[in-house]
Amino acid sequence: MIRFGPAGIPLSCKGRTLRDGIADVHHLGLTAMEVQFIKVNPLTRLALDEEVGKLPRELVQQLVVSVGPGDHQGGTPNVAAFAAPVKRRDSLTSLTWSLAKDHADLDQTKSLARALDTDLTLHAPYYVDFFGSSDAREQSTRQIQWAGVLAFGLGARLAVTHLGFYGGGDRGDSIQQLTEIVTDLSAWLNGFSKGTVRLAIEPSGHPDVFGSRDEVLDLVRHVKGIVPVLNLPHLAARERTSFETAESLAPVVREFVTATNGPLYLNFSGVEFYGPGEFRLTPIKRGLVRFDPLAEILAERDYDATVISSSPLLEHDAMYMKLLYERALTRRWTKQHAPPAPRPVPKEAVPPPKPTRPARPLPKPAARPAARPAPSRRPPSRRKEVRPRDRHRRR
Repeated sequence: MIRFGPAGIPLSCKGRTLRDGIADVHHLGLTAMEVQFIKVNPLTRLALDEEVGKLPRELVQQLVVSVGPGDHQGGTPNVAAFAAPVKRRDSLTSLTWSLAKDHADLDQTKSLARALDTDLTLHAPYYVDFFGSSDAREQSTRQIQWAGVLAFGLGARLAVTHLGFYGGGDRGDSIQQLTEIVTDLSAWLNGFSKGTVRLAIEPSGHPDVFGSRDEVLDLVRHVKGIVPVLNLPHLAARERTSFETAESLAPVVREFVTATNGPLYLNFSGVEFYGPGEFRLTPIKRGLVRFDPLAEILAERDYDATVISSSPLLEHDAMYMKLLYERALTRRWTKQHAPPAPRPVPKEAVPPPKPTRPARPLPKPAARPAARPAPSRRPPSRRKEVRPRDRHRRR
């Protein structure tokens, strides 16, 4: 099954809540949505007296993502702490997020998405830095973990993230350190969500940021439980190619399908190149990368994939991609169910043509006699005829 959806709440949605966006996605005929967890506003405080004895998920108007002792300053979310009642002097870390205010809000959103058959994923904050200061590294790790907590509450199956810039040293050493970081994050997320949420690594279009095609695929092979994201605009900008034909794009799709070992996750939009490492996402019709070759590949096989529109037009381009895919699927169906062509008859089996007699000339029609002129009818004379007898009488 191929699903299409926008990266965020649709632009045409009148309400700006997450549930309004899911309902609008369903009304537009789309079946997927990538929730954007971009701005992070954490607040760490001590538990209040009225909160003691309650589960962290039961707190009203509090989107708690971490619980710990009093000196706990936004540490690693703990599964055991979430399952235990809040104790006195516990430290709670909550988020101020415009799309949900507490865990009950997340549960209602999850129920709505499942009722409307909308596949949810969540994108972690874009800015991460694992090679800066220790505080920056810890903060980047916490943000991805908090994204996993929210994804688990929403019932999302993927927590998508970038991995940031390379370190200042050797690039090979930076990749090795990132591999260790991703291994720890994947293990933590698997334990917290009981395997329901997986970490998805997205490629990058900038050469100074981790995320070339080979780097992402190698990372997926070495770290168990993570998923590669086929972001074609980023790969096109990174490799400076536009994937004009289905033949040039098919090997890339096969590599990601093999590495994913499950449903394929794609991001697509238009893209424009300006220089080495410089690009801009655009609407699909204005970009250098077309969706038609990808639609042909998806229609040729029974893929299980989710296509997310990261275009500035969001749901408009998601519906446009769905239209192109349905056209390609129609061409495939027509080709498979076309009537068989008539078999050519061998020349030896064709009997020689029978000799035909020359056609006799048709007799000329006889000339019709000329029509006789109709006799003229003179009007009778009004003079009275006088008989001989009458003449003598008159004398």
